[in-house]
Amino acid sequence: MFCITVYNARHGEGNMLDNNFVLRAAQTFADGGSPYADKRFLYFPSSVLIALPQIYIPVRLLPWLVPAMTAAMVVGGWFFALRLFRVSALSRLAVLGVLLMCFLGPFRNLVLLGNWTSYSALALPLALLLAHRSRWIWAGVVVGLAIATKPMLVPFALLFLIARRPKAFLAAAAVPLVFALGAAALMAQPTLFFTKTLPFILQGQDDFARPFDASLGTLLPRLGVPDGVASALGAALALVLLVGAWRRWNQGGDQALRLVESGTMLMLAPLIASKPSFDHYLFIVLPVLLASVTRAGAAACSVWMGLVLVPRLAGFSFWKLDAMFNWAYSVAAVNVVFSLVLLHRAFLRREDDTQPTQAGSGAPAGEELARA
Repeated sequence: MFCITVYNARHGEGNMLDNNFVLRAAQTFADGGSPYADKRFLYFPSSVLIALPQIYIPVRLLPWLVPAMTAAMVVGGWFFALRLFRVSALSRLAVLGVLLMCFLGPFRNLVLLGNWTSYSALALPLALLLAHRSRWIWAGVVVGLAIATKPMLVPFALLFLIARRPKAFLAAAAVPLVFALGAAALMAQPTLFFTKTLPFILQGQDDFARPFDASLGTLLPRLGVPDGVASALGAALALVLLVGAWRRWNQGGDQALRLVESGTMLMLAPLIASKPSFDHYLFIVLPVLLASVTRAGAAACSVWMGLVLVPRLAGFSFWKLDAMFNWAYSVAAVNVVFSLVLLHRAFLRREDDTQPTQAGSGAPAGEELARA
């Protein structure tokens, strides 16, 4: 299924669409121009340097290499998530997780587009694994490298402050800052990022992205809710998620589950409130949430999380939710339901619900779940 997903991405319409924006920016940089002349290049200057090697790869190889690497990074993140809960990468749960990903529309879209969200999907489980092993500074470095590539994990860096690990937070902030300033010093007109690109991002991009935007501030006005009210509702839920992450951390309990549920709430906050919010962003948090089912009392054990993913299965058809310009509603449903389940666990969880099964080992529970 993994190979079929890569093959379909290679031959699908829109192959490498998102990666091509960064690749074009890298080529412009190599030619002496400003990458920010293209309004579709939305990342930090450091992303240009990371994309630069691609311009030297034969053109015939890129349409295969980019989907394969994108898919491999997400699967790599899944294996790191399993190790966080002490589940073997050779277990049946590991195989079932890969199969599930291949049947999910967001994963196929991510691979098809070659979107750089895959770097964050790899980095977040690795950072959580390092933090779980008390290597907090290295976790901060991993998060910083991911932010330097694509600034998706900026909200997650708040976990280091919540956990009172200031050195890890400084590492997460310093790494992208150093890389971005270094790259900006080498390129023409880096100030266009502030005068052109940043305003474009803050206004939610344009009509090209808006049909696929699942943020509440974009979707609720389509249902007749005034723009100001919709934005306020999204901001309020995001704020509650931030408070929920803080509360969940202070509850203690199983350390791996504590890291995952606090971190995912921090990442769901911008998916609810910021514009745009695309379906493939789900794979930043989904691998670690799926792996957490090996812990008794985990939010991911909720039946609601499983049910809300059904409309995101490739080929699922229900009313207009999967039509190109209406599927954002089912994406928003996933984000909101995940948020509500995590908040319910954070505010109403009993202390004994956070204890690991089998005296701290997630492997027996994972194998039992896989057999079921």
